[in-house]
Amino acid sequence: MDLNKIVALILTVCMVISFAGCDKQVEEDVSAAVVHLPEGSTPLDYAKLACDTYMRTYEAAKLPPENAFFYHQGVLLSGMERVYELTGEQKYFDYIKGYIDSVIGPNGELVGVDHEYKLDTADSVSVKSLTMLDTKQPTVLLYNLYEETDDEKYLNAINTVSESMYYWPINKYGGYWHMMTEPHQMWLDSAYMAGPLSVMYSDMTGDPTLRDRAIKQVLLMDEHMRDDKTGLYYHGWDPSKAMEWADKDTGLSEHFWGRAMGWYAVAILDILDYIPEDHPDVPKLIRIERNLLDSLLDFQDDATGMWYQVVDKPGEEGNWIESSCTNLYLYSYAKALRTGIISGEKYETALERGYEGVIENSTYIDSDGNLVIDKVCIGTCIESGTYEHYINRSQISNDLHGGGAFILMCSEMEKYLNK
Repeated sequence: MDLNKIVALILTVCMVISFAGCDKQVEEDVSAAVVHLPEGSTPLDYAKLACDTYMRTYEAAKLPPENAFFYHQGVLLSGMERVYELTGEQKYFDYIKGYIDSVIGPNGELVGVDHEYKLDTADSVSVKSLTMLDTKQPTVLLYNLYEETDDEKYLNAINTVSESMYYWPINKYGGYWHMMTEPHQMWLDSAYMAGPLSVMYSDMTGDPTLRDRAIKQVLLMDEHMRDDKTGLYYHGWDPSKAMEWADKDTGLSEHFWGRAMGWYAVAILDILDYIPEDHPDVPKLIRIERNLLDSLLDFQDDATGMWYQVVDKPGEEGNWIESSCTNLYLYSYAKALRTGIISGEKYETALERGYEGVIENSTYIDSDGNLVIDKVCIGTCIESGTYEHYINRSQISNDLHGGGAFILMCSEMEKYLNK
């Protein structure tokens, strides 16, 4: 595939990121009494209602963007997979399988492109590889499908995507490019999009290469993208300093976007699930997670218990409470508390306030009995990287990655409460 076609594909994907889910925005007037589940309902009750809402709204094969192996579906269905694990209800497994079967062929062929690129160690390598890390994330769904069905097509798909990571382009520091068409750039999002699938593959094969590379991404981001003053992380870093948004001295983008830090926090915890406890980098990962969760406490909104779109500017003109980043942070607090990475009343209080805030301020049940999850930022590239860029992103309801973040949070909250 030539470069022009690849660029066209990326532009199409960016349009999908910006508009996916917009046709499902909830237009209902919510100024009347807001309806929630009955008092005493559990986080799992909310997670199941969210899953059932998406299942009523979309056929599995029609999840937007259709005919794409993409993180929107991957995040939503990762949440649904946790609900399946907690409940054993077959309908959730079947729905996940229905989506995956719509985007891979009978031999595990993926929707994607064949991309050929040069390597220092060979003339060229051609692998079944997609052109941005966001399009690899749903690989995590294939493992349970393979385990429960023994269908080799799922294993073939795992191998196809995961083996492409051996050849994924890196910058001079060893950091993955977020997109093949954007040389050198690292985005926090990449830790989640590529990290868990990489450590899962190493766990399956016994080859530590991708696991160690996934760990390296987290460590590089901590070294180069963390702000010492706030403890927060910038959305992007361009070591070449060529991008419009890149600071000419540091190469960093300008702002702390909420959901990017959510991906990073969740990725570290999920990566740790597949790393031996005696691995020398485990203490480093735990330190990074603790420091980030400590830093986020300073920016939790007093009134709602949630976090802002631009995290370090609560209450600043134009800034707004954003639910998907809040849900990813709450997932991280719940999992870190459950696994003993953090402990103490300050974290428990933040988690409780945040959970109650999400339910009260960013969810309601509509007249059809569907759960509406609102205050979700649409997919966001760095683009200009200005404050105005982030605050002017559209807020939508029941967007897939916003819903996925909510379901993940509720599932982990359920585990935490019942540990």
